[in-house]
Amino acid sequence: MFLNLEFNNNEKIIDTHCHLDSESFYDDLDEMLFHAFNNGIEKIIIPGADIKDLARARELAMKYKQIYYAAGVHPYEVDGFDEEILREHLSNEKCVAVGECGLDYYRLKAGDELEKNLQKKIFKAQLELACEFEKPVIIHCREANEDIYGMLIAYVSRLKGGVLHCFNASKHLLQLANNGFYFGIGGVLTFKNAKNLLEILPLIPRDKLLIETDAPYLSPEPFRGKRNEPILTHFVAQKMSEILKLSKEEVLKLCFANSNNLFFKGYV
Repeated sequence: MFLNLEFNNNEKIIDTHCHLDSESFYDDLDEMLFHAFNNGIEKIIIPGADIKDLARARELAMKYKQIYYAAGVHPYEVDGFDEEILREHLSNEKCVAVGECGLDYYRLKAGDELEKNLQKKIFKAQLELACEFEKPVIIHCREANEDIYGMLIAYVSRLKGGVLHCFNASKHLLQLANNGFYFGIGGVLTFKNAKNLLEILPLIPRDKLLIETDAPYLSPEPFRGKRNEPILTHFVAQKMSEILKLSKEEVLKLCFANSNNLFFKGYV
């Protein structure tokens, strides 16, 4: 059952990373979305993670005017990479980005260069698609800061920007703010062990901040352990306002403008 919370409907929010195609939303998706749209959620972007889920993401984007999607392959799903299928989706008017794509070395054994090289190859192919289709890129990075940075720097002159999804508070990656990259902030910010992110958030240029959920994962406090939903972006915004010493309204206006600037230029 969706979270029946009430917020000011004038507080416009774009959830820039929400896996609405997840089975977790099958039972109450319509009701959950209706409630979210009536409580400030203006737009939602579904990131592509697995080739086989893209049709579902497109279906939802075509059904709801407020929903858009991205087409990409998560580093855990590189074996399913299919460039022709990605091209088909990237040609769709509701597909606003490439990704989520990137590098994730968290599960790799030490010295597993074969898997690393495969991830890099598929990531590079998706960066090429982002350049060709002139769409921003949604980046997934876990325990691969140096390699992500090096690959992105090689492409910044051709890319239409991008976002470091679920930003991991790396000062090294923060340098990408000067190269058209934004930083997705979600429920992790509210966690008690998010010390690094709490410290680095004020260092992120304010015109490069985005709000996301990564729903159904990473619910903010006090809902940690429950299914995450777009409406919980309100709690992320509140925590951001406390850290940045801004009002929640100011944070939401900033992030709303930033999200539109990155993903929705040219959209009515």
